Amino acid sequence: MHLGAIEAGGTKMVLAVADENMHILHRRTLPTRTPEETVPEMIAFFQAHPVQALGIGSFGPVDLNPSSPTFGYITKTPKLHWRDFPLVPSFERALGIPCVLDTDVNAAALCEAEMGAGKSLKNCVYVTVGTGIGGGVYCEGALVHGLMHPEVGHMLLRAHPDDPAPEGFCPYHKGCLEGVASGPAMEKRWGVSAKELPADHPAWALEAHYLSQMCMNLIMTVSPEKIILGGGVMSQRHLFPMIRQETLRLLNGYVACIEQADDLIVPPACFPDSGLIGAVLLAKNAR
Repeated sequence: MHLGAIEAGGTKMVLAVADENMHILHRRTLPTRTPEETVPEMIAFFQAHPVQALGIGSFGPVDLNPSSPTFGYITKTPKLHWRDFPLVPSFERALGIPCVLDTDVNAAALCEAEMGAGKSLKNCVYVTVGTGIGGGVYCEGALVHGLMHPEVGHMLLRAHPDDPAPEGFCPYHKGCLEGVASGPAMEKRWGVSAKELPADHPAWALEAHYLSQMCMNLIMTVSPEKIILGGGVMSQRHLFPMIRQETLRLLNGYVACIEQADDLIVPPACFPDSGLIGAVLLAKNAR
């Protein structure tokens, strides 16, 4: 049985065909342009490499409510060309196969929970820190969906007293996590890409301050056994000890079972393919 996977990102679409053992047989990466330009190329890839089911981990927000008239759509995304786009219906009509949609970070969380850094745990959170910030929550062996899907990137935070842009750059919310700590937010604040900032730049203390607040909020609300931090910004591995130390300081001994954070706040084991493999797992569970 061959399974299709799409990791749908704001800048690129990663397509793959895998077998049931998660071995990638075919792969292609396309730039994310308009749906009219991008989707036909994606459909053509799967027509050339037929699959029995398709899993999609997509940027959002997406409608995951089966009773909704826009189920399977990308909804109020800031990527205007994709707003209210019928993602799942487009592939189901063209390919005639079942298609399962979830957020890109939920797909990554599923991969890490079943095959990676959260393996053997019932509860973990995967957070990507890059062009945006999103979080997937895996709780008691299942991905969390409720009123919608988790939007970790839009939790509100306390500003750092030395932040030159404390309100951040989110068009929706002042002082939210994505607006103050995403890669683009760092670049707007400091005038240079995060990749070009030296390890001793004050930007990193600020970044650790905000990501540590996120970690504390997650610990206090969804009680994960592991917080997995991926994405381009987290490739700066010197951030991990800073975040762990600051998270412990913020917790201030309140959670008695957390004495150190080295095994609690960790990088992903399957990066950079966590989202893609997670999409294969979604396809495997298609009905």
